[in-house]
Amino acid sequence: MDFSAHSIIWVLVIGLVIGAIAKLLMPGKDPGGCIVTILLGIAGAFVGTWIGRLFVGENYVAGWIMSVVGAMILLLLYRLLFRRGA
Repeated sequence: MDFSAHSIIWVLVIGLVIGAIAKLLMPGKDPGGCIVTILLGIAGAFVGTWIGRLFVGENYVAGWIMSVVGAMILLLLYRLLFRRGA
């Protein structure tokens, strides 16, 4: 795996984009800011890959759609766990 500064920046940017798309598709108040959105997007890609491997096969790697679906699942769980004022 390539851990150069260039690849780390791309992972962060893509994580931010995926997390932002997930937040746009699931409107409502979200606890957390930009860092949480990046982490949500990055983790969403892992969840999307895991879900795909359950149904498609062990060589499946999540694309944009499954990454966003994974991020939306994590956002739902995050909202349930860290509600403000609850």
